[in-house]
Amino acid sequence: QRIAAASRVSNPGCYPTGAVALLKPLIDEGLVPADYPLVIHAVSGYSGRGRAGVDEHEGARAAGAPPFQVYGLGLNHKHVPEIRQHAGLSNAPVFVPAYGHYRQGIVLTIGLHLRLLPADVTAKQLHAALQARYAGQPFVGVQPLADDADAQRLDPQVLNGSNRLQLSVFAREQSSHVLLAAVFDNLGKGAAGAAVQNLDLMLGRSVPRMLRAA
Repeated sequence: QRIAAASRVSNPGCYPTGAVALLKPLIDEGLVPADYPLVIHAVSGYSGRGRAGVDEHEGARAAGAPPFQVYGLGLNHKHVPEIRQHAGLSNAPVFVPAYGHYRQGIVLTIGLHLRLLPADVTAKQLHAALQARYAGQPFVGVQPLADDADAQRLDPQVLNGSNRLQLSVFAREQSSHVLLAAVFDNLGKGAAGAAVQNLDLMLGRSVPRMLRAA
């Protein structure tokens, strides 16, 4: 409603799109404390670096481009304040971004220790909260809670060319570990798709025409 009535709208960054989508519902429901000591890992295709990344991986020097590189090691990535504010965190998370030697697509993961969450919170509750928040959303899907998480794989490129956002919860109850994950196209849902959705709201359309087939 606020976007629909606004004259100016800023679109979310690609990494915050995944991080906030995972964290905000869980913090709102009191399942994850706002002061939880979060560490967020994310790997993006090199197009996330802009023209410099494309030139390095597709230009004359492409043969020497690194297959994988972690950056933001000063721990002050520009998207950290955005994640903190819009997820409702009281403290800044540790954010560890990286680029892979592929053009586009993101896998973002957040590990949780159940022992640090409020008493009796389970992976099933975390999963149910995400399902409830995004029920009926045309571009956000929550994967079933996997019976055999060891057999699962996350492909950062699986949603390339679409406006889809795929959220997952993986758990190992024996060790009280949970992994939250988001997969999406950094150039789609993480950029152009968000812009089109915001324009759609401002123009009073229910489903963006450009995105219906995505």
